[in-house]
Amino acid sequence: MADDTIASVIALHQPKRAGIGVPRARRSKPRKRQKAKRQKAEAAASPDAEFPSSESLIPESFLSANSAAFGEPQVTPPPTVTSGAVTPSYRPVASVLLVAAAFALAGVGITTNGWFARSLGSSDIAGWLFLAIGVAADLVALVMPSCAAALWHNRQRATSLAGWAVWAMTFVFAVTAGIGFASVNITDVAAARAARVTPAVTAAQSALSDAMSARDRECVNGVGKFCREREAAVAGRRQILDTAMASVSQTADPQTDAAIKLVAWVTHDVLRPSRDDFAMLRLVLLALLPQIGGILLMVSRSAMRPSAR
Repeated sequence: MADDTIASVIALHQPKRAGIGVPRARRSKPRKRQKAKRQKAEAAASPDAEFPSSESLIPESFLSANSAAFGEPQVTPPPTVTSGAVTPSYRPVASVLLVAAAFALAGVGITTNGWFARSLGSSDIAGWLFLAIGVAADLVALVMPSCAAALWHNRQRATSLAGWAVWAMTFVFAVTAGIGFASVNITDVAAARAARVTPAVTAAQSALSDAMSARDRECVNGVGKFCREREAAVAGRRQILDTAMASVSQTADPQTDAAIKLVAWVTHDVLRPSRDDFAMLRLVLLALLPQIGGILLMVSRSAMRPSAR
């Protein structure tokens, strides 16, 4: 009897086998597990997770209540600006090209005006002094517009107006020097081209020389009928030579003739400028263009400054 009781107690306290009668836990989905691992890795890699800022540790409600208690003004964050609200109003490439053109024109103006100013001196010392005046005037004309515009922008109106007055004086001086340089060189080149000998001029000179020789032989014994005929022949040959030389001088400046013909063709002969009109226009442009380097620098500086639209 005792053995049966002990056997039944032992049978009741035997442990159950693993997996028999125990409900299995649900398996987590592999996608959720991979997502959780990825989030943990990103959180561990971020610098804020390792060294959190003091602002993130303090609740926002505590900061607002503390500032309200001490009467501190609420600082609102600045409004976000979209990419299309403020756009640069300049082109960097165009500004760089303007600066390059300004310095190129300034270099030409300084060289030409310095050369012409030095040629006005009666001695070497006077020439070098005139050269220094020309170079200094060109440098002032180059940098003064930008300085005067900056002073005007800073509300220093009196100083800016004084700068513009100084620029006007140096600009007029530089333009007059440029007119002198251009006129001297254009006249020399035109005279050299007009004095060139063409085949027509050579033939006319030979004919005139023969006519003069014949007149001298005929008129050696006195003035008669044949002598007067030889005189008339010499006059005719001389007129032919003058016509040939005039045609050469007219072609000494082909730019002027082409410009006159172009204006007349475009306007259907309504406008036909003379040679002097075009010569004066070309002279003014040649003297004026090398002196606008300062204006180009001022424009390029204004273009580089961004402005809100």
